[in-house]
Amino acid sequence: VERKSEPTRKKERAFTPLRFSLRPVDSGHAYLKQRGIGVDTATHFGVGYYGGPGLMHGRVVIPIHDERGQLLAYAGRSIDGARPKYKLPAGFPKSGVLFNLHRAVAHGSDRVIVVEGFFDCLTVHQAGHPCVVALMGCSFSSEQERLLIARFSRIALMLDADPAGQHASVVIANRLFSRCTIDMVQLNAGHQPDELSTEDIHRVLSTAVRRV
Repeated sequence: VERKSEPTRKKERAFTPLRFSLRPVDSGHAYLKQRGIGVDTATHFGVGYYGGPGLMHGRVVIPIHDERGQLLAYAGRSIDGARPKYKLPAGFPKSGVLFNLHRAVAHGSDRVIVVEGFFDCLTVHQAGHPCVVALMGCSFSSEQERLLIARFSRIALMLDADPAGQHASVVIANRLFSRCTIDMVQLNAGHQPDELSTEDIHRVLSTAVRRV
């Protein structure tokens, strides 16, 4: 879990919003159904299979916005085992962005759930917890810290229950502990949020442990 240097953060903030959107996308694609993502959720997030030309051809595309809701980029998820699993535009500074932050802020809650991945975020939102953001990994930059602290006073850390995710949860909690309330969400070893049912998501969030 690294802190970015000030020059790097400034460079990341300068990333130019897109002037186009990918159309059409299929929000009812079989891959999304396989991952448990309903059409309504996929449509809400603008997620779907893209068959058009370009870098994201043949992938499920996921729009990424900044905190003001400006479209910055698309992530493209492989659906056929092709590598890399996720494609992002060259130079895209994901450490300067929190996925879904603009929607989470619009929800109006002072408590936000923090997860690692795109599908974790979609799944938690679909389970009825719309104030959720994703780090797009388990690293936590100073810019992401700034974005969180500026908008929320309570943070529920719901990272993957693998060694990397658990280590990141402890480091993030230690960094934020003096500035906001931290709840540690306990998942079974080896699990991640996008594998949980709606009932299990409700359960683990309701039994989160307060960091004291």
